[in-house]
Amino acid sequence: MLKQTVLNAAHRAAGAKLVEFGGWEMPLHYGSQIEEHHAVRRAAGMFDVSHMRVVEVLGARARAFLRHALANDVAKLVAPGRALYACMLNAQGGVVDDLIAYFIAEDAFRLVVNAGTADKDVDWLARLAAARSTGVEIVPRTDLAMIAVQGPYARELAWHALPGLHAASAALARFEGAFFRDGFVARTGYTGEDGFELMLPAPLAPRAWDALARANVRPCGLGARDTLRLEAGMSLYGQDMDETTSPLESGLAWTVEMRGGRDFVGRSALAAPSRALRGLVLLDPGVLRAHQPVHTAHGTGQTTSGSFAPTLGRSIALARVPAGVAAGDPVEVEVRGKRLRAIAVAPPFVRDGKSLIDRFLEPKQEGQP
Repeated sequence: MLKQTVLNAAHRAAGAKLVEFGGWEMPLHYGSQIEEHHAVRRAAGMFDVSHMRVVEVLGARARAFLRHALANDVAKLVAPGRALYACMLNAQGGVVDDLIAYFIAEDAFRLVVNAGTADKDVDWLARLAAARSTGVEIVPRTDLAMIAVQGPYARELAWHALPGLHAASAALARFEGAFFRDGFVARTGYTGEDGFELMLPAPLAPRAWDALARANVRPCGLGARDTLRLEAGMSLYGQDMDETTSPLESGLAWTVEMRGGRDFVGRSALAAPSRALRGLVLLDPGVLRAHQPVHTAHGTGQTTSGSFAPTLGRSIALARVPAGVAAGDPVEVEVRGKRLRAIAVAPPFVRDGKSLIDRFLEPKQEGQP
């Protein structure tokens, strides 16, 4: 039987199309995926992300433990509330999961991990802690719900809707969080837009969802979340990376902190990759999807995620291709047995609602090299 979030009744009341995702019954859309996508890019939308798991790492050696468990270095987190994006790797350098880590106190860190990998992640962390005899406690917070409010007007509308939120969050920088009343607010997200992710006691989430809806924050489903994150060049676990791929070949080299000689799980297996994750923009009519062959001057690759990008009015993809493929290089994608022209770009495709790929698409003028 599919698990349901505490907001399931609200989704049904709003006429959501519900689908299975990672063992959960989740809203795909509330009538129009395209309109929901544009609402986030142009105003504000909200997503039920309560299927994701909050995991707390507690104990005097919590920081030392996470410095070993994560490829990014939590030593960077000095001020309480600061956060970073990181990957957990296996001994072979493959990605066990990607997550956000928040520094709460020297004896308390908070992780947010993916829904489909949550149980595996908790077990992995517990085994790592036991193996190192750290005394660290791994505590899944199944009592919390999560709502992501995203878009250029997301913060203002959330402040209007939720008492106490403005005082706690007005000064937050990106990738920073703080407690407010009974909840936690972080200036993070998965859409390429500004906004908040709210972690609330589950019984309070329906009231917060209703208040946000009354403040004209549009409910959005998984469909819009996927096209938004793809335009933002954000990888999806299980598609763009997994336990067989390293972060270095998944566009996540920036999350691997090699300086200082720190020993972390998977470090010794990391090597210069022969493959890299690039963005693709389709030039011919058609739609890019995952698992389509990509032909380049350096060899073949494959798309990992693909979709029509509503903000751009074009089809785009992420693709794992030979490392020699550079931004601006022409490639061909095999769609239903036919090779279609595309161009490689460096993600993201969109930031803060604006296209970042126009320079790759403009025809050269006379006199240009």
